[in-house]
Amino acid sequence: QVQLVESGGGLVQAGGSLRLSCVASGRTFNGFRMGWFRQAPGKERQFVAAISPSAINAFYADSVKGRFTISRDNAKNTVYLQMNSLKPEDTAVYYCARNRGLAWSKPEDYDYWGQGTQVTVSS
Repeated sequence: QVQLVESGGGLVQAGGSLRLSCVASGRTFNGFRMGWFRQAPGKERQFVAAISPSAINAFYADSVKGRFTISRDNAKNTVYLQMNSLKPEDTAVYYCARNRGLAWSKPEDYDYWGQGTQVTVSS
């Protein structure tokens, strides 16, 4: 069974920073692309960023490009999302997920999900 556990969310003022972490259980991490999504109340789950298994390639939604950075530590089975210059519109529950291996920008491209961590950005 795959388990993904996110942490690092919280309340921050606009312009501030947060670093999210996602720890994966077992031999379920290396070799898989990992992604971050977010979901605000009443809205669909939205792609944020994804990273290749070797961390050579990263992909970002236009709304976070230049402000967020995804990274991973395969030795620790952990993927990170560094979020800088946060805006109130970044407020959402943030989820990490394991990619199925084909496309990467839609929720259906991912097979395992964490429980989510709340990020709230005040203006």
